Amino acid sequence: MAFLRSLRPSGGCSAIRIGSSRLMPPVAVVTDTTHYLPREVADAHGLRQVSLYVNWRGRQDREADLSDLTAYYEHLRTASELPTTSQPSIGDFLATYEPLLAEGLDVVSIHLSGAVSGTCEAARQAKARLEEQGAGGERIEVVDAATAAGGLGMVVLPAAAVAQGGGDRKQVVARARAARAALKMWFCVDTLDYLRRGGRIGAAQAWLGTALRIKPILTVEAEVTPIERVRTAGRAFERMVYYMQARAQDGADAWVVQHIQAPDVAQRLVERGRELYGCEPLFVSEVGPVIGTHVGPGLIGVGGIPQSLLD
Repeated sequence: MAFLRSLRPSGGCSAIRIGSSRLMPPVAVVTDTTHYLPREVADAHGLRQVSLYVNWRGRQDREADLSDLTAYYEHLRTASELPTTSQPSIGDFLATYEPLLAEGLDVVSIHLSGAVSGTCEAARQAKARLEEQGAGGERIEVVDAATAAGGLGMVVLPAAAVAQGGGDRKQVVARARAARAALKMWFCVDTLDYLRRGGRIGAAQAWLGTALRIKPILTVEAEVTPIERVRTAGRAFERMVYYMQARAQDGADAWVVQHIQAPDVAQRLVERGRELYGCEPLFVSEVGPVIGTHVGPGLIGVGGIPQSLLD
């Protein structure tokens, strides 16, 4: 199912425009690994990535180095204790920022919601340290995307498009904020148990108890936010299609599909999305271990932004 892990758009309303008016853009866009963009999409947009960490089987791994997702999720299903996840260190951010500043680039650093992770705060502390040292920290702007997974990807890609087109730091930040304002992303999880056990359940806390036997539909508006509950996988699928249709009607014609260990369901969502939009998705990918640890296998997600934000 390589298609579902890494889909390269072939054209249409959501084809990603790759290219730059300069050999080196004046702004470098930095993000973290929790967007789960296909690797070739991230590379084509010149994204610099700082990895989060997963602690499992008695060791700590960089999420960026974990390529066998099936093995990881099999462990997650059977482990008596959940793996834990951790944010990048200040040193990780310094190791990314310093060479970029030395090249003469400004930096816009866009990250996973600060309400569910300390990643943004670590980035801000690294910026502050570089400012104190007189090493260019004032040329770094840290943006809390207030979302996660595919939502983060749909904030980062428009920012990268502006950077590749030669935009300055303020313009890149403005595009990221505009994308976040236009973004809608929904996830259906198989159970709330992983969110409960990992302590990331947010406002969905009210759905615990009997809710463990239903299919919750959630979004991330800074924190995990409940949208609705359905009782069967079939109904959950149809609600995801409904949300795609709503995005299409709103003019959000750059659409995405994500999943965790549910490639067949993701494929069906892609097929329905093509019918609704008449074009290929912006990207399709599998959510990796850091977010996956807290939501569990079986997740499916859809969302979108206006294609104009990617120009």
